[in-house]
Amino acid sequence: MSELFDDDPRDTPPPGREVPRRSRALIITAVIVVLAFFGLTTFASFYTDRLWFRGAGFGSVFTTLFWTRAGLFLVFGAIMAIVVGLNMWLAYRHRPVFRMPSPEQSGLDRYREAVTPVRTWLLAGIALVMGVFAGTSGSGEWRNYLLWRNGTSFGDEDEYFGRDIGFYVFDLPWLHFLVDFTMAMVVVALLAAAVVHYLYGGIRLQVPQDRLSGAAQVQLSVLLGVFVLAKGVDYYLDRFDLVTQSGELFTGMSYTDDHAVLPAKNILMGIAVICAVLFFLNVWRRTWLLPSMGLALLALSAVLLGLIWPGIVQQFQVNPSQADKEESYLKANIDATRSAYDVADVEMEDYTASADLSTSLAALDDQTSSVPLVDPQLVRAAFEQEQQVRAYYSVADVLDVDRYPIDEEERALVLAVRELDQSGINEGDRNWGNLHTVYTHGNGIIAAYANARPQDNSAQEEAEGTEAEDAGIEWAEGDTERELTAATGGFETRVYYGEESPEYSIVGKAESDDPDVELNLPTGEDEAGTTSTTYDGDGDVAIGGFFNQLMYAVKYGEPNFLLSGRVNENSKILYNREPRERVQKVAPWLTVDADAYPAIIDGRIQWILDGYTTTDRYPQAQRESLDTMTDDSLDSPSALRAIPTDEINYMRNAVKATVDAYTGDVVLYAWDEEDPILEAWSNAFPGTVEPRSEIPEELEEHLRYPEDLFKVQRYQFARYHVTDPRDFYQGNNRWQVPEDPYSGAAAKLQPPYRLFVRNPGDAEETFSLTSTFVPFGKNNLASFVSVNADATSDDYGRIRVLQLPNEQTDGPGLVANAFTSDEGVRQALLPLQSGGAKPVYGNLLTLPVDDGLLYVQPVYTTRELSDASYPILQYVLTKYGEEVGVGNTLTESLGNLLGAEAGGPSTGGTGGGDGGNGDGNGNGDGAPTGSRQEQIAQLLATAEDAFAAAQDALADQDLATYQEQVEIAEDAVARALALSGQSGATAGGGGDAGAGGGASEAPSGSGSEAPEPAE
Repeated sequence: MSELFDDDPRDTPPPGREVPRRSRALIITAVIVVLAFFGLTTFASFYTDRLWFRGAGFGSVFTTLFWTRAGLFLVFGAIMAIVVGLNMWLAYRHRPVFRMPSPEQSGLDRYREAVTPVRTWLLAGIALVMGVFAGTSGSGEWRNYLLWRNGTSFGDEDEYFGRDIGFYVFDLPWLHFLVDFTMAMVVVALLAAAVVHYLYGGIRLQVPQDRLSGAAQVQLSVLLGVFVLAKGVDYYLDRFDLVTQSGELFTGMSYTDDHAVLPAKNILMGIAVICAVLFFLNVWRRTWLLPSMGLALLALSAVLLGLIWPGIVQQFQVNPSQADKEESYLKANIDATRSAYDVADVEMEDYTASADLSTSLAALDDQTSSVPLVDPQLVRAAFEQEQQVRAYYSVADVLDVDRYPIDEEERALVLAVRELDQSGINEGDRNWGNLHTVYTHGNGIIAAYANARPQDNSAQEEAEGTEAEDAGIEWAEGDTERELTAATGGFETRVYYGEESPEYSIVGKAESDDPDVELNLPTGEDEAGTTSTTYDGDGDVAIGGFFNQLMYAVKYGEPNFLLSGRVNENSKILYNREPRERVQKVAPWLTVDADAYPAIIDGRIQWILDGYTTTDRYPQAQRESLDTMTDDSLDSPSALRAIPTDEINYMRNAVKATVDAYTGDVVLYAWDEEDPILEAWSNAFPGTVEPRSEIPEELEEHLRYPEDLFKVQRYQFARYHVTDPRDFYQGNNRWQVPEDPYSGAAAKLQPPYRLFVRNPGDAEETFSLTSTFVPFGKNNLASFVSVNADATSDDYGRIRVLQLPNEQTDGPGLVANAFTSDEGVRQALLPLQSGGAKPVYGNLLTLPVDDGLLYVQPVYTTRELSDASYPILQYVLTKYGEEVGVGNTLTESLGNLLGAEAGGPSTGGTGGGDGGNGDGNGNGDGAPTGSRQEQIAQLLATAEDAFAAAQDALADQDLATYQEQVEIAEDAVARALALSGQSGATAGGGGDAGAGGGASEAPSGSGSEAPEPAE
């Protein structure tokens, strides 16, 4: 090879042009400066990443990623560079000694003259550039490489090739890359060698014969033979892709694939091998006739067998009887999809949904006491106005729902971390020191009871007058924060890591007695002023040394790292502070849920996130876009989920992760320990995922079923609840997730809601994630679906579907229309609209109650044309069967629905103290007075008080008082139902009296007259 670096006597060097010495020095200096700049920035990025991973406790992740990617870069880059460089050298080394004079060769002389002096540098440069491209491509395949190295068995085989599913998930992608790389490398080497041969006379295109020299023919024949042989291997691997490719009807092997495409792949594979042999034989035979015929046969066969023949089979065999032809393949797709998305064990049961209005108000109110009236999306504005006493406070766009024991009773709370929002800082105060050393963190958690009831969870009554808060409604005042602090025993309120945290902050002071400079945002009793504090956690990276300061100055392009007195020997820098980003960085193989929610655990605010293992290589399972499956009216456009490919056909909630809001510590816990993909990644990154047994009990109490997984499962189950392939093909029982009636022109899907639900047969309510289905293209209700979301329950993850019969049952869209058109609702909202208020409709909730489905929707009001306005809970709408109720509270709305205003006017107030002695209606033990409606309302109020007293007695284990109060309540309900036209009915705790509810006296479309609106 040394000949390449020597002057060739056959080549005449061109006359030299000497570059002026000064210009040459300037050029060299400029090149050195540019290279130094890029080198420094690259090194700074690498060095600071290393520091961050070590500071986060995941140094092994950085090491594994670095060496894996570096190794792949070097190996594939070196292979490409060597193969390309070697072929260029061989082409030059075996160039013809003499070149016959011709116009073609004369035209090439000037190019040879230009290339010859720099031929060595040119060869090295081309090989190096190709090597960099190949190395970069290889480095990007680190996921497939690590899965191939660490993959395990799924324990199940596909139906058509008998291969373990692990082969498709772990092995096949990497094998495909190796074959594709080989073909790409050979093509580049072939082109490079052909150019050299042509330049130096080894290939002559303008002569009638002997267009290729012997050396050129040998070299090109070998390269072409290797390429065609690699194509044969590619055809072999393509056979396995048939079970994961997307088809017109479903994903996976179809009849046409099985009977036309698969045989075609086998034939083409054989032709490719024969064609490769012919090219290799051409090394000795020195004729292009047979290789050319073989290559032409391969190309023609690829068209005829790979394109035309499958089209003929599809058109003339499959399409005329597609249901019959595809039945077995569709069955395989159904079974695989249900298994891949973990919906094979969903429990379906028939549900009559026959709303029985004989249900007593007290029983109905008891079953709906936990219904969330606080919309996590709409309450944001109220939190902002009521609790953000500084402009630089902020909360998330959509708040979170969690459970806490308040006064020994589990309550659902709507929560928001009070975070720092630097955009609210006065423009004149937004200097580097303030942004990065003073305004560094948020403080505390704002909370509201999801059911809008007070701390004792007592029933709400109708207000005397028009103020809704007089009815016992606790909206978004934020007082719950103090109650939450008491319930949890107190916690660290400073939030340095959150969804709204700054890009980076520098914390720490030089001496312990130096003044604090970090602004501590006021909470609770401290709202009158501000204090200062200093972060004393471990943080991310210490930057007290000059070199670290220099590296971060380069990373952020900020000289103040070196110049500012706020950066001292004890300083730490906090960055990568968004919880999802933080988890994604330490576990880049996870698909992270879009929603990180806070919980108070062991005296700290912890962000809890769900991590998924996904793939698009599960055989026969339906492939779909993750973004499409999870998109709904609450899904934020910025909620990007880190995922290598948007399309998936397998998903498991493999990991539960926590991020400490103060220290930033990330902990990954294995959740689905049977997931083979999680096992593979745990082998690739040992020690990064803690076993499930290490999850603290206090943390497990706040773990819940993840929303993204449930959205994906409901999206797929809408079609794949049908298991008979013929019914599936006909689509006669296809469901879909209903659109959110209030999503506007965007037509987004209705989001799932977290509720306490009591399904038929359950003894008590369970914390669940719920949704509904409607028939495809229709608005009537098809089914109600819920999943047990309580991680401490033995039935966690149990999905139940209440399937409705074919009779018409209104879906969310029709219910929203019924609310809008109801005369009683219009009468209630009209004074608000005429008074300059705007009604805002909240979550439209669906829940099973007494063999029926109850719809509940809060209605908020906000002042129009006011920047300071925020929604206030004003009304609650209910629908049960065909009746609609409206009231200031849920209790009042239910009473209105049943035919009486449960908390209506009375002579003795709205129920004071002991509900069992008659004081609740103001008449002692005598009969109620007033109009018929007033008497009904008084009796129902008495019943409510009695039931409440009975529950208190039961809690005190006073069974005698409990029985007495239940009898009083039953008697009051029976008398109320009799007054409303249901004489002879009996009333019990379950409420099985007659139907009707006195609706004949109500305005059209409503159970009763609408209550007076609150101002």
